[in-house]
Amino acid sequence: MMHPKQSARGLRALAAVAALAFAASPALAQEKVKVGLMLPYTGTYAALGNAITNGFKLAITEQGGKLGGRDIEYYTVDDESDPAKAPENANKLIKRDRVDVVVGTVHSGVAMAMAKAAKDNNALLLIPNAGADVITGPMCAPNIIRTSFTNSGPGVAMGKVAADRGYKTAVTLTWKYAAGEESTGGFKQAFEKAGGKVVKEMTLPFPNVEFQAFLTEIASIKPDAVYVFFAGGGAVKLVKDYDAAGLKKTIPLLGPGFLTDGTLEAQGASADGLLTTLHYADQLDNPKNNAFRAAYKKAYGVEPDVYAMQGYDSGQLLAAGAKAVGGDMSRRDALIKAMQTAKIDSPRGPFSLSKANNPVQDYYLRRVENKQNKSIGVAIKAYEDPAVGCKM
Repeated sequence: MMHPKQSARGLRALAAVAALAFAASPALAQEKVKVGLMLPYTGTYAALGNAITNGFKLAITEQGGKLGGRDIEYYTVDDESDPAKAPENANKLIKRDRVDVVVGTVHSGVAMAMAKAAKDNNALLLIPNAGADVITGPMCAPNIIRTSFTNSGPGVAMGKVAADRGYKTAVTLTWKYAAGEESTGGFKQAFEKAGGKVVKEMTLPFPNVEFQAFLTEIASIKPDAVYVFFAGGGAVKLVKDYDAAGLKKTIPLLGPGFLTDGTLEAQGASADGLLTTLHYADQLDNPKNNAFRAAYKKAYGVEPDVYAMQGYDSGQLLAAGAKAVGGDMSRRDALIKAMQTAKIDSPRGPFSLSKANNPVQDYYLRRVENKQNKSIGVAIKAYEDPAVGCKM
């Protein structure tokens, strides 16, 4: 017969072994899901990075503040919209902090470096904005998922709209970097396919905002329309300068929605009447958008924009994947498959992912009215980026 003291010691030993076994299983121990946020929090795109972060966290709040039932620990890196710093910043999150998922970013050049790091390390990357076509084209991979758009998509939509409106000639103007050149390229492709002609393609270095020489040249060319790609502070200055030069009254200014999203307060009356194309509009009348806008304003005291919506949908998509694997982020294949096959009830309208992990979605034609981007119709229904070069 065992002595009581021996029995107690035995029970304590068994308890210790059980505790070690429990701690050895992350799913059982409910270790926190590590989420890395690599976004711009300073510089030209700071407001965009903050909106994405707010939207993402709102979606997680609606899941009880958890992912698949597990608490979350955030790791945040300011990418400064600087591609040169992107590899080091991405590796901090992937290799040093060993996050379960990286969420980012805004700038396409930075995102391309992030995508390379994700491919090299088989890390899960969720892109809530940057639309570089190549990421879901030649660089596509199962572990790289985008919830926003391709840069060329809104341009394709506006090229079709411009041709439908009877415009025959156009000039394009953008920062000389991937996002701008792909956006204006999409516009040119669709506009010229429909019989129009881009008579001049103008670029300037990012983030230069000295537009006067270009506006003077546009005035002399007298095209039927001008298509531009700018966002953030650059979009504010371009719209105001275009109006001040007297061009707004004579040559329609067109662009993707980023021209007027998150910028309308600063642009003021100069933005009135501008036409843009995007996969979202402020007052889309569907139950999900109405609920999202009310919840976002209550949480943050401001109206959400497209960046906030994309951050929100990134959170929704990740939550759908995490739920499917019971919060066990190590079940990577099942997690990704659940995200790839999810049907997301989004403020933009329902969307799903293409085989290249890019949204299949409607693009809306919007007009600025009373400091809102109001939808006045659908420019392209259920647009799926061709994902040229994707071998996934």
